[in-house]
Amino acid sequence: MSFLTVEHIHHVYFTKESATVALEDIKLNVEEGEFVSFLGPSGCGKTTLLSIIAGLIRPVEGSVKIANKIITKPDPIIGYMLQQDYLFPWKTIEENVTVGLKIIGQKTEETTTNTLSLLKEMGLENVEHQYPSQLSGGMRQRAALVRTLATNPRILLLDEPFSALDYQTKLRLEDLVWKTLKDYQKTALLVTHDIGEAIAMSDRIFVFSAKPGRINRTYLVPKELRELTPFDARQHPSFSTLFQQIWKELDQLEVK
Repeated sequence: MSFLTVEHIHHVYFTKESATVALEDIKLNVEEGEFVSFLGPSGCGKTTLLSIIAGLIRPVEGSVKIANKIITKPDPIIGYMLQQDYLFPWKTIEENVTVGLKIIGQKTEETTTNTLSLLKEMGLENVEHQYPSQLSGGMRQRAALVRTLATNPRILLLDEPFSALDYQTKLRLEDLVWKTLKDYQKTALLVTHDIGEAIAMSDRIFVFSAKPGRINRTYLVPKELRELTPFDARQHPSFSTLFQQIWKELDQLEVK
């Protein structure tokens, strides 16, 4: 049985004047330790689906199951990382990265030590007593990742976590996040508008059509790319071939 199962998700946004179908009959499975991406035109419901999987939104129809558990509300087995880091500016980095542990009642000397060790693994040594304003954007996103991993979630949901960063920092963080998730054997779902990012980081890519959001096609990233770091994958000849294929499909979806 798959680690994540999304069954017949259908969601509608209602206003006083109208009803907009955001997602229609979404079905997908993700295996444990797999990294998948959601690509598609703006407004195709990618973030809505991520929020449903996170238990933040109840769908009109359908269900989400993670590790044989039906998800109807936020759960500690799920970690969520957003485009903005949302670090508390009045708290130190140590206080920020351990806040999740404190909320779920798991902040101990041992879990705090483990979290600070993870900070060092992320190249954030000796920053625990600093404040977010003293860190660069890339450093803040790394701290946000540490905060997400501190509670040891089994699946990570990543909603365009690199889109606000400069290109060089983005490439470095892609490699760091990819390696960290592989090392810790985490399952991950990435929402992105960046075709290259999806190819470089993922095992599979789900391409969505818009209005209403449906899964138009699923791409299996070639084995030779999956075995490389994101930076190295971008240099491989297979990368360009898959990029062009997905680009053409998205271009056609935008025209429809």
